[in-house]
Amino acid sequence: IFKAFLSTFLSDIFILYLLSDTMNLESILSVFAASVVELWLGIPLGLVMEINPVLIIIFSATGAILSAIAITILGENLRARLVKWKYGDETALKETRMYNLWNKYGIIGLGLLSPLIFGAPLGAAVGIALGAEKKGLILWMSIGIIIWSIALTVAGSMGLLALESMVK
Repeated sequence: IFKAFLSTFLSDIFILYLLSDTMNLESILSVFAASVVELWLGIPLGLVMEINPVLIIIFSATGAILSAIAITILGENLRARLVKWKYGDETALKETRMYNLWNKYGIIGLGLLSPLIFGAPLGAAVGIALGAEKKGLILWMSIGIIIWSIALTVAGSMGLLALESMVK
């Protein structure tokens, strides 16, 4: 019981420390909402608002993961209609360049690269259109989103620090 209490107490103190360093709840929710639309939008917004980089990572990743999950769940029902409308049938889809790239890099490549290249919502839509398994797509998209959230926030923070030191 003491271990659980201590763990909860320490995590609450850590969260309060992070929140005390930030502007307000609206700024954090703005980063979250912007990241639902596009990860590339949420991270710079958080940096401009001078939110703690740890919170930028947490809320931008959470927003992007939520959008990828929503697209994955909703998009599966639309896949059959899209393939029929655009390609006529599965065999025509399998002859496209995108499908050849899909066969080469698979769900792991899509999940790791699409948050950076396409954005999370579009990457999830591409995965669903190409017939990816839902659980695997969500897992690899989440891993890619977390990696890129960390990398882009660290790069942005370091860039701002370097710019501030050059100006002073």
